[in-house]
Amino acid sequence: MRSVLDPEDRRELMSRFRRLRPDTMPRWGRMSAPQMVSHLSDQMRHTVGDATAAPRPGPLRWPIVKQAVLYLMPWPKGRVRGPREAFLTEPGPWEADLTTLEGLVERFAAAADRVDWPDHAIFGSMSRRAWGWFCHRHFDHHLRQFGQ
Repeated sequence: MRSVLDPEDRRELMSRFRRLRPDTMPRWGRMSAPQMVSHLSDQMRHTVGDATAAPRPGPLRWPIVKQAVLYLMPWPKGRVRGPREAFLTEPGPWEADLTTLEGLVERFAAAADRVDWPDHAIFGSMSRRAWGWFCHRHFDHHLRQFGQ
């Protein structure tokens, strides 16, 4: 399973982000490319513990459902809204926003000794390893949204 904890997987993801242009139109959904990058940075701020997100109770926290949705099932295109806290930051200059996202991902990857990872607002308890897989899949989902 691919993960942002793997250096090669991180390089590949960031290369795909660097090929993306701020005016690239989405294949689905309403976010612009700059909004998507800001959204992923907000998610990473939650992942590294710089921000919090209120828990959203529901079946996606149930272990079997959580595992199926995170790792097996295809993710819906444009029909699911993440937590409000993952959509707070307004886009800024494109290159600066990409640099911010990359820095947050590198901070997460470098925190190998940390044991107290925050719960995901929708999926609940997440280990570092689970966050690494989730982040890769989430990034890949949005990169595909923009043809990358």
